[in-house]
Amino acid sequence: MEKTTGNGTKTTGTGTGIGRARFLAGAAAVGVAGAVLPGGPAVASGRRAARREAAGARLGGGGRGLAHRGVVYTLGAGETPGTAFSAARMREDVRVIRDRLHADTLDVTGDGVERLTATAAEAAERGLHVWLQPTLGDVPEGDILEHLAETGRFAERLRRQGASVDLSVGCEFWLFVPGILPGDTVLDRIQHLLDGTYDPVTMQRRLARFTARAAKAGRSVFRGRLSYAAAADDEVDWNLFDVVGIDYYGHHRRQTDYVRDLSRYLRWGKPLALTEFGTCAYRGAPETDGMGWAVVDYAKDPPEIRGGLVRSERTQAAYMVDVLEACESMGLYAAMAFEFVTPDAPHRPDSPRHDLDLASYAVTKTIKDRPDDPDSGWHWEPKEAFHALAHQYGSRCRAHGQ
Repeated sequence: MEKTTGNGTKTTGTGTGIGRARFLAGAAAVGVAGAVLPGGPAVASGRRAARREAAGARLGGGGRGLAHRGVVYTLGAGETPGTAFSAARMREDVRVIRDRLHADTLDVTGDGVERLTATAAEAAERGLHVWLQPTLGDVPEGDILEHLAETGRFAERLRRQGASVDLSVGCEFWLFVPGILPGDTVLDRIQHLLDGTYDPVTMQRRLARFTARAAKAGRSVFRGRLSYAAAADDEVDWNLFDVVGIDYYGHHRRQTDYVRDLSRYLRWGKPLALTEFGTCAYRGAPETDGMGWAVVDYAKDPPEIRGGLVRSERTQAAYMVDVLEACESMGLYAAMAFEFVTPDAPHRPDSPRHDLDLASYAVTKTIKDRPDDPDSGWHWEPKEAFHALAHQYGSRCRAHGQ
């Protein structure tokens, strides 16, 4: 049950640590970004990718490996002025994701129509396959569906211009959408889930109803492949979608066990995408099955890492390679590593107790110029997971002539 804020930061859901800053920062911007995808080599590359996708979409079972290898890029207003969205930073990140990480897909997620569409346009212009997934939360259902529709209209605009693009209608609605679980905010709903103070039958009925509404909204504006990012054990009517999307954080000791676990999602006879996979950078993180973020005590000021954990970038990298290799062996539709950067969880090598990056899923570590200043500038540096993914992605692309 790993979750991010609108700018990519993990919340915490155990003990006193639930008092995290707002899960999603602010309401979405109104309207669609004016970016137009110009003609040129990148568009031609996008068209070639679309043709490969049409020819290569498959359920699993070997062949040429994954159709799409990507990374999640989370957008939001940011928790502090220092981590606010920057178009210039976004453009440079997209370039790095293509040229240094060697990903062929960018999972553009988060809230804010203008942020989402500007980033999707940049990725498409650079010839990347775009997985566009709006995740506005903590507002009325109508606002969430309108945010989805506005984003979907832009996705269709990109698709008609020749870009390779899929649209996901959202992520784990039971968490983001008010009224499915009790609670007015994401943090309230997490607490009800942890306490067991909800009716699972009622929750499932409400979840199914809203998922159907979201699928209808997506279909009304987008003519390409439609999907949804579900938690591993969610009950979803996949007849509503073209691609099964799963946020996957399972842990196994052998690749064959990953293959067996993932094979259960092929029973609907549709392409399978891992819309998230990853873990945190400390020993034992993979064994938490997606709860690795819950080791931060946000009741402390500043927040602290609990439990005397040992930082291990190697642990994170090894887990991501294991899952990715299983996906490659199965020939799945897509796998998107979670995530590229988490600006609100800075790395503190000088103070291990305050090294929030240890509990981040990002493949890069955020380094602040002035660690104790919320307005400080920052940059990211690659973790071992970045280099491991770059090797895997790059070698696959070279082998397949992409």
